This record gives sequence, structure tokens and C-alpha cells, in this order.
Amino acid sequence: MKSKIGIIATWTSIFLNIALFALKYWAGVVSNSVALLADAWHTLFDSVSSLAVLLGLKVSNIPADKKHPFGHGRAELIASLVVGILLVVVGFNFLSESVMKFKERAVFNYGPIAIWVTVASVVIKEIMARYSIIIGKKLKSNSLKADGWHHRSDAISSIVILTGIFLGGKFWWVDSVLGIFVSLMIFYTTYRIMKETISVLLGENIEPDMRHEIESIGHDINGNLFLDPHDFKMHHYGNHSELVFHIRLPGNYSLSKAHNIASKYEARVEEKYAIGVTIHVDAIDGGEVE
Repeated sequence: MKSKIGIIATWTSIFLNIALFALKYWAGVVSNSVALLADAWHTLFDSVSSLAVLLGLKVSNIPADKKHPFGHGRAELIASLVVGILLVVVGFNFLSESVMKFKERAVFNYGPIAIWVTVASVVIKEIMARYSIIIGKKLKSNSLKADGWHHRSDAISSIVILTGIFLGGKFWWVDSVLGIFVSLMIFYTTYRIMKETISVLLGENIEPDMRHEIESIGHDINGNLFLDPHDFKMHHYGNHSELVFHIRLPGNYSLSKAHNIASKYEARVEEKYAIGVTIHVDAIDGGEVE
């Protein structure tokens, strides 16, 4: 059910982005505005990125198999990287075009069409952004949240262009400068998407509160001996996460006793956080403590 909600949200984004692209491109051609044309192509690439998100959502729901024992959830993260790469390409393209227009002192002519199309874009894209981010948080989907921020960057760039429309009659360079600003907005959005996605792919440490709670659970299991949980590594696979960490037990504990303590600890943490847990036992010198 959750994946269906995400897929519906993504298809909605695709159709709305294509419609907005057509409107913005038309307004950009009529106005001879590089900023509007850049904004139009930014919107079209929202559709391309949404297709990548859609593919990631579908692949991530494929069950685990022999080759992929943790499932296919990281397909979503790959989709987020694709979104980021596409944004970089778009950003560089319009940055160079805006600089060229600035050098050529290109003439533009904003009119009522540009105003109404830009206002419509701001409203629609912000609604799409909020919807995608809310759904992404509910589904714990990085790619949907990335798509939401992509929509929001488009809305912000449209607001900037709208401001420029009202200043365009006074300053010949407004359109070129706005084109450069939109390009920088695209780069910033790319940074946000790539930073979060790459961090998850590399593996992350756990939050301090979670660490303290896990230590507390360890005291409940073996209160007279501090198990010293350490070397935490969290791995995310879409909706499924795996936590790996070490504990220390006396070296003269029997294998069976050490296994039972670790298994009990794993079960308690799994129940608390609804994640997979694997514990590695380190042997320490010293007598057995009962």
C-alpha cells in the first residue's frame, strides 16, 4: 500500500511537470528569456528525475534473493544519485548560456504571459514539493524527499524570476543574472540530494540517543557486567535497516553462553527499533562473572 502511494505521487509529478514545461517553454520563447527557458528545462528534468524515482521505487520493492540477501532497497538511493547527476548537467548548461546572453546583452521582453505562467508554476511546484516531502517522510524514502526538494528549488527559482519580471524594464541584465541564479539554485539542490544519499550509501553512525538506549538494554540483559557496545555501523536498504556492533564478554565464557547473551541482546534491540541486528563478540581477559 505504501509503495502504491509513492508511485501515484511520482506519476502525478511527471504529468504536472510535463504540462508546466510546455507552458514555461512557450512563455520563454515569446519573451526571449533565458531565465524562463532555463526554468522550463529545469521543470522538464523534474519529470526525468521523477521517472528515475519511479524506477527506484519499483525495484526497491523486489523481494530479497540469493544474490541480494538484503533486498533491493538501495535502488532508491541509486535513483537519487541519478537525479543529482541530471541536475548538474542542467545547471552547467544554463549557467554557460546565461553568461553568454550577458556578454551579448541579449534583449528580452517579459509580458503578461510570463507573469501568469510563472505565478502558476510557483503555486503548483510548492504544492508538489510539500506533497512529495510529506509522502517521502512517511515512507522513509530518500528519493521521494529528494524529488520534493527538486520541486521546491523549481518553485524558488520561479519566485526569483517573477521578481525579475517586474525589474526587467529597468535593468537590461536582469534576465541573464536570473538565469545564473537559477543555475546556482540547481547546484545547491544537487548538493543537498547528493550529500544525504552518499552519506547513507557509505554507512552511518547511530544517533547518541539510540546509542544510550542500546547501552541501557545491555545493562538489563547482563547488569553486573558492562557489555561495552561499540563500533556501531548502520546500513540502510530502503525501508529495511541493518545495525552491526560489537560487545565485550569474558574470554572464559562458554561459546553457548556468549551466543545466548548476544542473541538476547539482538532480539531486544530488533524489537525496540524494528531493524535487523548483528552482534560481534570480542573476548576480554578476566574470570567469568556470574
